Amino acid sequence: MEWLVHELASRAGISTRTLRHYDAIGLLTPTRVGTNGYRRYGPDAVARLQRILLLRDLGLGLPVIAAVLAEEIDELQALSRHIAELEASRARTERRIRAVEHTLEARRQGVEPCPDIMLDGFNDRYEEEVVARWGERAYRVSNEWWHSLPLSQQRTWKDRGDDLVADWISAWREGTAPDSPVAQELAARHVGWLGTIPGTPLHDDDQLGSVAMLRGLGAMYVGDPRFARTYGGRDGARFVRDALEEYLRTAYEGASPERAVTRAPGTPCSGG
Repeated sequence: MEWLVHELASRAGISTRTLRHYDAIGLLTPTRVGTNGYRRYGPDAVARLQRILLLRDLGLGLPVIAAVLAEEIDELQALSRHIAELEASRARTERRIRAVEHTLEARRQGVEPCPDIMLDGFNDRYEEEVVARWGERAYRVSNEWWHSLPLSQQRTWKDRGDDLVADWISAWREGTAPDSPVAQELAARHVGWLGTIPGTPLHDDDQLGSVAMLRGLGAMYVGDPRFARTYGGRDGARFVRDALEEYLRTAYEGASPERAVTRAPGTPCSGG
């Protein structure tokens, strides 16, 4: 027995347009197409449609349904995947809510909102890189910490970083040596400032990770033109790098990291 499109649609309680869409995306093809162009569905196609409708009723999207049918993934695995997708969607929604709340609070206070925070959840340009280098926990913990802060504390943290950058530039322009007490005090401030970010090795008191993080940051300050400009140019960035390296020789003597880290978790609107 074979059914035409309108007959199968009527019996399945769906529209003919849905069946044609399933055909167009390769999810459910007709058993055969007559010379007159009519689609005809036999028992195997009806059985496949039954499974599609069951999975759809469980809340699975068409891409996941296609994967289940193509890869013979069982329903429990498919549902687990669906839950993961829903949780990721919920996390994005919550971040977007915080971003809009930040904009609203800034407007109420008569200050400029931070563009990176305004776009968090809309443009996740930090997430992929941080997760790749540090793991999902580092991104999640640091990101949740940052967005849990009220606007006033976010601005205080950023101002602390801006003051630190300004002092680095002043010391460099005055010809300060990287191993001098002045430079080493700046290095200690720099480490303390970064250590306030949960999820980082410095915050977690991970000695080997902290060494790798600081060395990686020093290399990034010099190698990345954006950060070199932050410290007054490449020579200024080299001064910061060398001072941090000298700090490591004394504060983390004997630590020899097994891994190289080229970037610490970034915080939106920070001077780095």
